[in-house]
Amino acid sequence: MLQVCLNGVRSPATGRWFPATPAALAASARAAHEAGAVDVHVHAKDAAGADSLAPDDVARVLRAVREVLPSGVAVGVTTGAWAAPDPALRLAHVRAWTELPDHASVNWHEPGAEELAALLMERGIGVEAGLWSGTDGPARFRASPLAPRTLRVLAEVTDQEPASAATTARVLLGAVLPAPVPVLLHGEDEGAWPVLALAAELGLDTRTGLEDTLFLPDGTAAHDNASLVRAARALIGKAAPHAG
Repeated sequence: MLQVCLNGVRSPATGRWFPATPAALAASARAAHEAGAVDVHVHAKDAAGADSLAPDDVARVLRAVREVLPSGVAVGVTTGAWAAPDPALRLAHVRAWTELPDHASVNWHEPGAEELAALLMERGIGVEAGLWSGTDGPARFRASPLAPRTLRVLAEVTDQEPASAATTARVLLGAVLPAPVPVLLHGEDEGAWPVLALAAELGLDTRTGLEDTLFLPDGTAAHDNASLVRAARALIGKAAPHAG
């Protein structure tokens, strides 16, 4: 499974080509899906371009993206603490959501993660368990009674060094596997492509998009999600998956 992560915490200042408005995100989602992405992860933005969990902001982007995608393509959002640092406020936002995503990522090392995941499940929203390298997220997840009820694990490698990111990914997987649910492995910035290559080699789900990297594997600027998806598809196609 290849997911596209459309924007992430990056701001519109990244470039005029960067999708941040609901309309731009919808167009980018459609192009990425046509390029081969089968699942969408998006960060709703407020009027200033900052990540938002506010019901109106989430509803606007979900409606816009869903309008242009075929039925059955899942669309998810972030619940990252940076968007609402107070755990109680995050819960209040999710309770007030009127347009529900198919899934939402919950970073298990953040305060209030278990309560937030439980609320999402109560609302019928799939939970992507964000387990970051270098955090206690994997240990907390393995001890959680909610773990088997999550949709998938998002194993996120925060090591951005190309030479070491894949090694860090293997260490993270050692703390995650065996998992009670499917695992999506991905990296960040300069570590994104080495980690995606490892995910392809191991036959794991993965993702790409402007949240994770602004560059294609050859180092040239991507400037859109569709080009990243095509590059990821090509890399996955060349891999020889095996059980890892």
